[in-house]
Amino acid sequence: MYVADSRAGDPAPASADGAVRHPAGRRRAAVAPTVLALGTVSLITDVSSEMVTAVLPLYLVAGLGLSPLGFGLLDGVYNGFSAAVRLAGGHLADRGGGRHKWVAGFGYGLSALCKPLLLVAHTLTPIGLVLAADRTGKGLRTAPRDALISLSSAPEARGRAFGVHRAMDTAGALLGPLAAFWILRATVDGYDAVFTVSFCVAAAGVLVLVLFVPGGPARAAATPAPAPSPAPTSAPAPAARPTLRAAAGLLRGRELRRITVCALLLGLATVSDAFVYLLLQRRLGVADRWFPLLPLGTAAAFLLLAVPLGRLADRVGRWRVFLAGHGALLAAYALLLASWHGPALPYAVLLLHGGFYAATDGVLMAAASETVPENLRSSGLAVVQTGQALARFTCSLLFGAAWTLWGDRTALLASTAALAVCAAWCFVSLRPVREATR
Repeated sequence: MYVADSRAGDPAPASADGAVRHPAGRRRAAVAPTVLALGTVSLITDVSSEMVTAVLPLYLVAGLGLSPLGFGLLDGVYNGFSAAVRLAGGHLADRGGGRHKWVAGFGYGLSALCKPLLLVAHTLTPIGLVLAADRTGKGLRTAPRDALISLSSAPEARGRAFGVHRAMDTAGALLGPLAAFWILRATVDGYDAVFTVSFCVAAAGVLVLVLFVPGGPARAAATPAPAPSPAPTSAPAPAARPTLRAAAGLLRGRELRRITVCALLLGLATVSDAFVYLLLQRRLGVADRWFPLLPLGTAAAFLLLAVPLGRLADRVGRWRVFLAGHGALLAAYALLLASWHGPALPYAVLLLHGGFYAATDGVLMAAASETVPENLRSSGLAVVQTGQALARFTCSLLFGAAWTLWGDRTALLASTAALAVCAAWCFVSLRPVREATR
């Protein structure tokens, strides 16, 4: 279905909020082979990482006896520590000119090497160090990988390209908890077996990256070379060198600064996945052996909705879809707070949770790609990712502390109120953009 289209014309212009207006009769650009190769790498890697993620909350809280505050600290490390190195990964990829693949490969390899170390880490400090190293690998690889996707895709198809990649990535997230579930049921030392198999799968993902992802600078195949100008009156301005100062200067741009601020504010009120699953388990009394299956609902919804919502974002505007995704997350929190505990509750919460990710993850990167030049693409995406990761790290710490002090319901109520306020602020701040497209 996603075959390169050699007859694609010039990129369609994008409106201020990321909606692309396609001229009549023009064929849509296809998803580039680089996107499919990176999607395969992410699929395999996510099988590995989600095997660990699926059992980690139960392993730490029930197996090692950590308090919610201790788990919140580790969960914050797991989800937010990568913020410390995302800018470094983005800068290294841009500075090398064509090193996106190799910086990403180093990150994938570092994360793979951390998996077997969980076999010997049984207390808070060593587990925290292993998780920090694992997330360092994720931080190094994320921005270069997303820059490769952006640079190899035509502007009018970036929402769909990120949607395809996230769908493939989420297929791995769907298979990982299933694998963890069967390993726990089939082995005596279940957690150790999960960590061992996870390492083997992660190593296979690194091998696929090395063999099948192109190593040179990525360019959108669907975008033809510009026609030569008959007599230019002045030479074009040289592109900014990919220095740290140039990367920091990207925030002087109004659009990227607004994207970063909105991602940061909304991230401050986004409860981590692990806490959502723990809350569901408490509400429904889910047995420990079934706990690894809870992420499957989120992954299945993400997988089904990522491509359609990515294409919708290309057509109607990326910010509209992005904010609607946070509306879905608010609805999921409201269901968790409700007194109704019917059999449909987990399905509704996980469907909304997966829809939130499908409407925000790749869509945010597609929107940010429009605001930074090609030679600083990895650094620019890293700026947005860093703000979001730091915010979610802070949210994990605060939510874990609130749960410990006041209980899970009060903690979730506070997060819901904060998310509603932040979403309303972003909605109002984006009104000029929406009005400009009418």
